[in-house]
Amino acid sequence: MVRLGIDIGGSGIKGALVDVRTGQLTTERYRIPTPVERTPDTMAEVVKQIAEHFQYKGLIGVGFPSIVKHGVCMSPGNLSPLWVGQNIEKLFESYTGQPCAVINDADAAACAIMDYGVGKGKKGFIITITVGTGLGSGAFLDGKLIPNFELGQIPYKKHKKIESWASSAARENEGLSYKEWAKRFNKFLHYVTLISPPDLIILGGGISKEWDEFSPFIKCSVPIVPAVLQNQAGIIGAAAAAYLREFPELIREGI
Repeated sequence: MVRLGIDIGGSGIKGALVDVRTGQLTTERYRIPTPVERTPDTMAEVVKQIAEHFQYKGLIGVGFPSIVKHGVCMSPGNLSPLWVGQNIEKLFESYTGQPCAVINDADAAACAIMDYGVGKGKKGFIITITVGTGLGSGAFLDGKLIPNFELGQIPYKKHKKIESWASSAARENEGLSYKEWAKRFNKFLHYVTLISPPDLIILGGGISKEWDEFSPFIKCSVPIVPAVLQNQAGIIGAAAAAYLREFPELIREGI
């Protein structure tokens, strides 16, 4: 059972065909840089190009980097303000000619981690954190998703959002060592555990593959484990979301 999953990120928009029964990519990942303007039309055009690249027909799953309710963008996030109030699903459908299921990108990555990765079968309150251009977070209570759990949007000192100070992008842009960056990330983790202390934190995103390098500097009162799906989780979770949109009677554990 194959579906197209597309992960919209701050630096790149990536897609691949995914076997939703196993969570495995059946094609190479195809990536196009995120348009500088980050407007609805420029980004919808990229989604169209990715669908055409795979010659895909059918329901497309898309992970979108902002709060999404009933297919509508509720906040600009790191995108153009023109996105606010935009029906993302209808826009992408008009460009691709295919139906689209859109969810928050961090939720998509979190679903992949919980369905196919280290979170599978885990109970209790679990938070996933995807470290990249921002700090995406997903939350699950006994395996059920709590959508749009955007902890990276917490204000911090002079920063409108703590993710602009403690993300992987901030580390790269400022040339911070892992030890220097970890001090910032530890502050974020402190707020996460203060606001809503989980039983487990799963760390995802491309940086998770460097876990052995920076884990000695991470300090947290809650157990943390790296995600094994790393930077593919957003694509896999988006594809799974499309499949569940088609077959809503299938709960997460029944994929």
